[in-house]
This record gives sequence, structure tokens and C-alpha cells, in this order.
Amino acid sequence: MRLTVLDQYGKGLVHGDQGLGEEMRQQIERLKWSLWHGNLVKALDKIDDIASLIDTFEESYPKCKQLLKAVEAFRPSITNNGHLIPHDGERYRHGAARATGFVESTVHQVVSKRFCKQQQMQWSKRGAHRLLQTRVKTLNRALGSLFKQWYPDMEVEEVPDAA
Repeated sequence: MRLTVLDQYGKGLVHGDQGLGEEMRQQIERLKWSLWHGNLVKALDKIDDIASLIDTFEESYPKCKQLLKAVEAFRPSITNNGHLIPHDGERYRHGAARATGFVESTVHQVVSKRFCKQQQMQWSKRGAHRLLQTRVKTLNRALGSLFKQWYPDMEVEEVPDAA
């Protein structure tokens, strides 16, 4: 989401100064590429490049302070969450899942429905957390083996992937 915000500032800058706006958007694309490929050092360097680029149009762009604030807020986000940023190319080469949208969508639907005030029965935070743990184990195909550990005589049916 932070990259989207930065890109929106870049689009606004294009209207004021075509050349600087395009250069800003190219820097943001490079930053995005660095993050997608798990190169955090390069991503932090790109943030420095964007910040120095902002200095060149500080007088001509009315939202310059907001843009600089958004860029500087992005740095700690990368630094603090660097261990969570996957290397997309490496995941692709190993055949691992690269998109989590389907998981996020399922979690959002299930949790928002139960936390919704119009529904009579609501979950506690603890109950919602347990449901999400169960859903993740189901998606990772680990739930059956966990039940098998608890109940050794239980028959576990393996369900094939949906095409």
C-alpha cells in the first residue's frame, strides 16, 4: 500500500513537471523491483535516491512535504519487516506460492463476517486466532497429519488440489 501511495504522488508530479514525475515513477518502480526480489539493501538505497530526487523539486511541488514524509515512513517499514519480505524470484524457482491474495481474501471474508455487529454470534479474538490457525493448517495440508498424531487410528482422506 505504501508503494501505491508513492506512485500516486509520482502521478501528481507528472502533471506539474513531466520529466521529474517520470523519473520519480521510475525510481518507485526500481524500489518495487528491489523489494519483490528480496534485495533490502538496494531497496533502502532506492529510498535514498527518491529522497534526494525530492530535494530537486521541493519548491515547485505543493505536496513535497507529504511526499517526503511518505518516503521516510517507508524506510522503517522495510527495516523492521525485512525478515518478512520474500524473494519472489527464488520462490518462483522453487515452485512455492508467490501470491497470498486468495488467503487474505478468505481470512477477510470469514473474520469480517463474524466480527460484524449485525450478526448475533461473534468471535472473541482468541477464537478468531484459532480459526485462522486451523485454516492455515488446512491450506498447508498439515491438519490431517496433526489429527493423525492425536488419533492414530483415525483415517485421514487426502483431498487432491482443485484445478
